[in-house]
Amino acid sequence: MSLIHLSAAEQAAALAAGEVTSVELTQAHLDQIAATNRPENGVGLNSFLHVDAEGALAQAAASDARRAAGAPLHELDGVPIAIKDVLATEGLPTTAGSKILEGWIPPYDGTVTAKIKAAGLPILGKTNMDEFAMGSANENSAYGPVKNPWDHTRIPGGSGGGSAAAVSSFQAALAIGSDTGGSIRQPGAMTGTVGVKPTYGSVSRYGVIALANSLDQLGPVTRTVLDSALLHELIGGHDPMDSTSVATAVTGLADAARQGAAGDLAGVRVGIVKELQGDAWSAPVVERFEESIEILKGLGAEVVEVSLPSFVHAMAAYYLILPAECSSNLAKFDAMRYGLRVTPDGDPSAEDVMRASRDAGFGNEVKRRILIGTYALSSGYYDAYYGQAQKIRTLIIEDFTKAFEQVDVLVSPTAPTTAWALGEKADDPLANYLQDLATIPANLAGVPGISIPSGVSSVDGLPTGIQFLAPVLEDARLYRVGAALEAALTKQWGAPIAAPAYAGNGNGEA
Repeated sequence: MSLIHLSAAEQAAALAAGEVTSVELTQAHLDQIAATNRPENGVGLNSFLHVDAEGALAQAAASDARRAAGAPLHELDGVPIAIKDVLATEGLPTTAGSKILEGWIPPYDGTVTAKIKAAGLPILGKTNMDEFAMGSANENSAYGPVKNPWDHTRIPGGSGGGSAAAVSSFQAALAIGSDTGGSIRQPGAMTGTVGVKPTYGSVSRYGVIALANSLDQLGPVTRTVLDSALLHELIGGHDPMDSTSVATAVTGLADAARQGAAGDLAGVRVGIVKELQGDAWSAPVVERFEESIEILKGLGAEVVEVSLPSFVHAMAAYYLILPAECSSNLAKFDAMRYGLRVTPDGDPSAEDVMRASRDAGFGNEVKRRILIGTYALSSGYYDAYYGQAQKIRTLIIEDFTKAFEQVDVLVSPTAPTTAWALGEKADDPLANYLQDLATIPANLAGVPGISIPSGVSSVDGLPTGIQFLAPVLEDARLYRVGAALEAALTKQWGAPIAAPAYAGNGNGEA
């Protein structure tokens, strides 16, 4: 098995044993990126917007020097990582997938970036994304769509399709994503990767280019549950620079994953969400989901159906709250301070420059959501739309609270379908929005969620995902249950699930 096909935990173990250097490991991933990332080479996943080979190798050399001196900084010291282009990285371009920020280089690191650097992980580069994280397909990037490693004619999910595709194609074993309504979990389901949305406020948002402040959350993208737990522990914890940060430590996640991998779920109560079933879910997704439920029962879990009636209104509430917050957040991109500036002919006013710059710099989906949000916040409509949506949000939180009095975790398919063809739904915003049907409630309530691969579709051979949700600050439950199911499924498949064209050395399709 080649270096890039090892999990992050296995790469860390190889580094600790002296079997490989961080420079060798980092170079192996950079070689994979060079071979698979750009369209001109005939493969062209377009998962990375910027690759920092020189910086990553310098960081890897520093890691090797620390290890030689007997002073590694962290268990993952020397394991390379990719970062979604929504997070500020000092000295590296950060565009949020938008033309309006093309060429912007932050003068500071976001807190999560700083933690990654402090732990000694070489940063490979910045991954592609839907513009300002608005999308479910990664077709809204100003720099071209990302392609799914399982099938280059398909979308990888969004908005974090770049991070998911990078991990799925072995360009990186670890990546950072952001999840506002499912943008870590939904791409995870569509690329066969593990994606985690931590409890809101448990991972700092300082340095994140905000879409919707009350919904956004950074989290891990990996190929195994244990890798996500290790990365989650690294990036989590209180941050005084983030006013929404929760004053609690993030610990015990890797231990929970290791415990779960032993395969004993006796006493764990799992609730199937009644409202996340029905005609919206494709038959192959349901088939894999039901197989996973039977496995959970076989591992000793008690499985019951639970009703959360307000979930039927979650989509409508979300698509009022999110546009309202993005309308406010994106107002700062005014061509006056930084970013793209377009100056019309003649003697334009500041307003003329603003209008021209935003017209050229923002894509259609961003403009659509700004208009919706501005309308929802306008005088005479605030209470009728935004105010009502916030009331629905409260009902959703209350439903979660009642449900978690009955069960330890909730479960549903992650996404209603497998990945669709590039361009298939590009002109149908509602069809894209519906792909986040199962993931949106967690963001509205702030609860943590994880998506793990549940198999491949019997119809198109593309991956499917299963989602677990837990109470606020009970993220460890996700890792225990997720790791237990992952271990059982991997045993059933005979090998970890992987995109066939990238699997290599026996790490093939289940």
